[in-house]
Amino acid sequence: MKKSIIYAFCILAIALVACEPIEERDSIGGAISADQLDIKATPIVVNGKKSNMLVLENHSPVNSFWNCSPYLSTSSSDTVLLVIAGNNTIKFTGLNPDGSIIKKELIVSVDELTFPVPPEWGYLCGSGEKSWVWDNTASSCFGNGGYKGNVSPGWWTVQVSGMDEQAAGEGDGASMVFSLDGSSLIKKTTTNITTKGSFKFDMSQITKDDGGNIWSKGKLTTTGVTVLAGISINENKKPVNEYDILSLDNDKMVLSYHAQGTGSWGEAWFWLFRKADN
Repeated sequence: MKKSIIYAFCILAIALVACEPIEERDSIGGAISADQLDIKATPIVVNGKKSNMLVLENHSPVNSFWNCSPYLSTSSSDTVLLVIAGNNTIKFTGLNPDGSIIKKELIVSVDELTFPVPPEWGYLCGSGEKSWVWDNTASSCFGNGGYKGNVSPGWWTVQVSGMDEQAAGEGDGASMVFSLDGSSLIKKTTTNITTKGSFKFDMSQITKDDGGNIWSKGKLTTTGVTVLAGISINENKKPVNEYDILSLDNDKMVLSYHAQGTGSWGEAWFWLFRKADN
């Protein structure tokens, strides 16, 4: 099953109209309307129930971009995994040979999650989207410590009240929203600045400490946005877009970053978040 998220191709295809035609479809000529689209999104039926494995088909003379929340596809035919039961909205964007764009939405009902879903989708996004804020229940929410040694700030530590000094507008009161819709991540500052990007995770990228124990359980990667105060202080506050996931559940998340080449007990940075109160 294809699960790749090809944002660069999507942007070129939809915004710049610079992609190659699929199956020489632009030889057909004129544009079609959304009502003329011949597209399908069909759940695979298992034991009489509609599963969360979805078959996508585009039989129209247009290039394809599917948003299946959280997975995206630019193929005319593909198979993707849905991560929530019930009604799912499938958003299709087509690119006509003349450069015009057409859009259509399909509602797909999933009876049960027959195929395994990584639990991290639910942890991060809840049933659709979920807000995260600094963990003010911890003794500190940001700082540095030993790579593959500490699991929270162990040297220089900062409480929530001091975070605005490290990243203006991203301290107490700022938030992040992780959403299944296109795997989007929206950062909201206390100064009413909103930055939107995307995220992905890979729970196969684990890191073990010198004793062979698991120190980090996966990787979180962001594009176009960082987490709150996502900066490396001692690297001229450069943006950080790849984080070790030290822990993640429904309520808490601990992330870490280290500069390339850092050895055991070298400097690492830590971020501690909790789910926002409803």
